[in-house]
Amino acid sequence: MIFFRHLPNPYRLARVGLLGVVLGASAVCAAQAAERTVDPKATPDVFLTAVANSMLDAVKADPQALQGDTGHITTIVRKYALPYVDMNKTTRLAAGRYWRQASAGQQAELVKAFTGTLIRTYSGAFTRVTENTKITLLPFRSDDAANDAVVRTTVSQPNGAPIGVDYRLEKTADGWKVYDLNVEGIWLIQNYRNQFSEEIGRSGIDGLIKALNQQVNH
Repeated sequence: MIFFRHLPNPYRLARVGLLGVVLGASAVCAAQAAERTVDPKATPDVFLTAVANSMLDAVKADPQALQGDTGHITTIVRKYALPYVDMNKTTRLAAGRYWRQASAGQQAELVKAFTGTLIRTYSGAFTRVTENTKITLLPFRSDDAANDAVVRTTVSQPNGAPIGVDYRLEKTADGWKVYDLNVEGIWLIQNYRNQFSEEIGRSGIDGLIKALNQQVNH
């Protein structure tokens, strides 16, 4: 089984990805080194900017992370990004109709395995993010009554064309959380829904969990 076969190159995706570069925002107040407060109840665009800068500051403050130590980068991703990503919803939507067929134990194992897969991919590729990575927030119209929002951005690297990246967020009781990502027209959940369905058709839900765990441990 090959994950990411319908996605852009995973290293390119990871530079702007759901768990990795919410922190690639060196253009958004990157020069500020002070401790930041992330407020999930702020407007979605302000919230995303705060998460991005909080993570970027953490990486800059960790010499081993700057040198590409994926263990340190993974720790930073788990601490500064994962609390603001609704992996339960991401996994449930990716699993589609099969989610209801899974036992509570299988659901928990699937969330854990899928989270590990995404963190491993994005953390490994994040070693390629540089001081010159630029993220630009596109105009955003806030709606206080909305429970779902899409924040659109473009991400630029030196000598490369800007990449369009959209974040889909849901307002929860605890504030906004990211649950989906669109890179160059491809939504992460839709891509994985197709692949999850194929794998479950071949080897069942336990087979999917096993395949994801193998991806993490590969």
